Amino acid sequence: MKQQTGVITIHQMRLHRCEGCLAACPPRRAPLADYPRSIFKTTLCKRRRSPYPMSNSKPNCTKMADPTPPTPPDNNAPPMPWFGMDIGGTLTKLVYFEPRETNRRELDKETEVLKNIRRYLTRNSAYGNTGRRDVHLQMDNVTIRGRRGTLHFIRFPTTEVGAFLQLARSKGMAALVNTIYATGGGAYKFEENFIKEVNMHLQKLDELDALIAGLLFVDAWHSTECYYWAPPDSELLHHNTSNTPPYLEAALSLYERQPFDFSNPYPFLLVNIGSGVSILVVNGPNDFYRVSGTSLGGGTFLGLCCLLTGCSSYEEAITLAASGDNTTVDKLIRDIYGGDYARFGLSGDLVASSFGQMCTADRRAKVSREDLARATLVTITNNIGSIARLCASNQNVERVVFCGNFLRVNPLSMKLLSYAMSYWSRGALKALFLEHEGYFGAVGCLLQLDDHYHRKKPRPAPAPSAHAHPRPAPAPAAHAQPPHADR
Repeated sequence: MKQQTGVITIHQMRLHRCEGCLAACPPRRAPLADYPRSIFKTTLCKRRRSPYPMSNSKPNCTKMADPTPPTPPDNNAPPMPWFGMDIGGTLTKLVYFEPRETNRRELDKETEVLKNIRRYLTRNSAYGNTGRRDVHLQMDNVTIRGRRGTLHFIRFPTTEVGAFLQLARSKGMAALVNTIYATGGGAYKFEENFIKEVNMHLQKLDELDALIAGLLFVDAWHSTECYYWAPPDSELLHHNTSNTPPYLEAALSLYERQPFDFSNPYPFLLVNIGSGVSILVVNGPNDFYRVSGTSLGGGTFLGLCCLLTGCSSYEEAITLAASGDNTTVDKLIRDIYGGDYARFGLSGDLVASSFGQMCTADRRAKVSREDLARATLVTITNNIGSIARLCASNQNVERVVFCGNFLRVNPLSMKLLSYAMSYWSRGALKALFLEHEGYFGAVGCLLQLDDHYHRKKPRPAPAPSAHAHPRPAPAPAAHAQPPHADR
């Protein structure tokens, strides 16, 4: 072995000595300092953009095999298994890292318990009645702390945390792991349960720090992470000449999924839709702040649908909304003016009053469960889209990214948000979406396994002069919502 400046050559294998890691890296297009300090030891490879247009088929999250040789494992890394958790108000998300290779030291130490845990998590796509592994989101050939492996994405209702702890105890997980990095309100709410049931301590992380770190990491590895929805002819959004309201399936069925190049993202607005909504301005990996939010989010949609339709799950609510007609519930511009409101360019098909038709008994008697679910969804997405568009205008930001579990397997809401953003901005803004929505906080927690995270001090609040756009003092929120009530 011979050593040159910054390079080690081992039997014709060149390993570039990166700052903070030993990884077989291709030439970087930007200095490492441009990435978050919190993921220095996690290799961010140069993104590989596909030259082909995105098809209508389900996108494949598995990257092409990396031609670079495997990175030597970090012998000082924490013991397996590696997890990250985001315990939200509605859903709990778990990200599990499955190593692709194991060295002799780990093979000697690997117990039957660890093997059983790995087999159980990776060979099943369902756990009990409510736990699910999103196989289509699986990411292969990901490197974390010098280890090449696969990320598995698992979710279950937060109401089933007790069942999860019983499962962890039955599988012997407590004998291998005594600390799990977690974020979300549940990391506080269920802390004592973890200690009592499985003797595990939750190392709690800030939600927004974990969210941004996870988003940037996943986007760096998954070349088609960002996309948008739009009809082939964008003019249809702004000049609807048909008699079909833009909220109905006949109009939304024209929308096609298109890839978006997110390689130069800053600044962008991040709209995180969980139980509630938080809106952030992101100027850089470590430069972001919250500008607004609303208490009307995914939890509102599900709660109202359960109340109005008698449904019992998010999936059932979305299924009902997909076949409903909100125009039997909402009062439109044409219901008031008999047509368009030409003076202000308001189409007669626009909603003037959400649930405005429900004021009369005969209307209520005729409405269906599907129509009520659809009207609820249109109400929530219109509200979020309107607030996001105003925030983007106020902050002078041209990219608006929506994420969160409200959008999981929910193209209907994505299309409704796309219509709202494009219509009210006259095509100036696109609603951008992410493939792994809802899991970024859990990924950010997984990255905390890097020793650097243990020593990292809390990020101080940035001074106003640190941002390109002056930030006014925030006014008290009308809904009196805590800063991170979006989970």
